[in-house]
Amino acid sequence: MADVAALAGVSSQTVSRVSNNRENVDSTTREKVLAAMRTLGYRPNTAARALVTGRFGALGIISFDVSAHGNARTLGAIADAAREADFSVNFMGVRAQTEAAVQRAFQHLMLQSVDGIVLVESQILDTPSLRLPAAMPVVVADGDAGHRHPHVDFDQALGAHSAVTHLLGLGHRTVWHVAGPRDSFAARRRAESWQTTLAAAGAPIPPALYGEWTAESGYRAGRELAGRPEVTAVFAANDQMALGLMRALHEAGRDVPGDVSVIGFDDTAEAAYFHPPLTTVRQDFDLVGRHCVALLLDQIDGRAEGPRRMAVEPALVVRASTAPPAPGRRGT
Repeated sequence: MADVAALAGVSSQTVSRVSNNRENVDSTTREKVLAAMRTLGYRPNTAARALVTGRFGALGIISFDVSAHGNARTLGAIADAAREADFSVNFMGVRAQTEAAVQRAFQHLMLQSVDGIVLVESQILDTPSLRLPAAMPVVVADGDAGHRHPHVDFDQALGAHSAVTHLLGLGHRTVWHVAGPRDSFAARRRAESWQTTLAAAGAPIPPALYGEWTAESGYRAGRELAGRPEVTAVFAANDQMALGLMRALHEAGRDVPGDVSVIGFDDTAEAAYFHPPLTTVRQDFDLVGRHCVALLLDQIDGRAEGPRRMAVEPALVVRASTAPPAPGRRGT
């Protein structure tokens, strides 16, 4: 730091202010200091900074399925919000939803000196025996059914309820469901809400078909449903499966929405450009990222009076893939 100060012709205190992104440095001086840092290859000592500030300036993220659109968008939103708060992000992908795998991921991130950890869509938290490290601030993004930890909750149940209610409101007698993977917290919540919404409406509850969040798995389910003339409305647990479903229906000569209404979940960027444009449930991933970082900072800074739970409500986006059933065909 002294070498940078000498080269830039400023004090070491000014170098410290620039290094810590303080605002009380004019732009000309800041650029002189940054140029000196580049010339000398200067890097701030994160351990020394942590001793002064009490922070390492890094957040950890643990996720079990990065390939799922919702998880990927959540990771990106958390990273964006962390960057806005001047934190870097360390990511750990975990394949197995087991206690041992989660504990190893926590230990790995703690060795990397993170200030807090976000656990994304973790069904393993349903296991009562699982104990997360008490010394580490933790926030769960969509996956803590028992509300044991500070968490940000996508209201999966409300989203599925709005999708099914929309289709029933159009006059369909029942709604079939192409569900996500059985080991997914989000998929399970959506399937449970689909079932309870039908039951509350007194509608028949057909058997669910299960996919893997992919268009291919939606296509396989669609080929099965296309051969059932009683099917007039389908709720797919994400937009990719809805895409495959619609292709299978089209190949079987069943019009969407003339013969079968289709609704998805997530509102991906491509959903408005499906043929026909897809009715779906929108999730605000940017808001989730901001909430996760805000809850972590509350813990890191010792603000115990802050909220422990933040909910993000979905919004139904109605497009051209849903319509009332054809006259005389309400489904069975």
